[in-house]
Amino acid sequence: MATFYSWLFLILAGLFEIGFTTCLKWSDGFSRFWPSMGFIASIGCSFWLLNKAIATIPLGTAYAVWTGIGVLGTVLVGIFVHGDTASAARLGFMTLLLIAIIGLKVSS
Repeated sequence: MATFYSWLFLILAGLFEIGFTTCLKWSDGFSRFWPSMGFIASIGCSFWLLNKAIATIPLGTAYAVWTGIGVLGTVLVGIFVHGDTASAARLGFMTLLLIAIIGLKVSS
């Protein structure tokens, strides 16, 4: 059961990574108070949850999955919120990243 919670912590840590990267953009160089506070809260939660996850998940796997979730989510926020380009190549490489994350989960 500990492994289930570790993976849950890892997924939540990845979601908070999306939060802190998004708040980083919105903070405008930390000149806006609430987005800056959101960044601090999100990064704190993300690292705390990552720390809990690596108690039972191998460090390399946890780090790769954590950053993968963050990358995928941040790219999607960029596309849907900030109007970043959603080219076929970007979407294809995001799919490859998702497959790699699933592969790391399955092989752990």
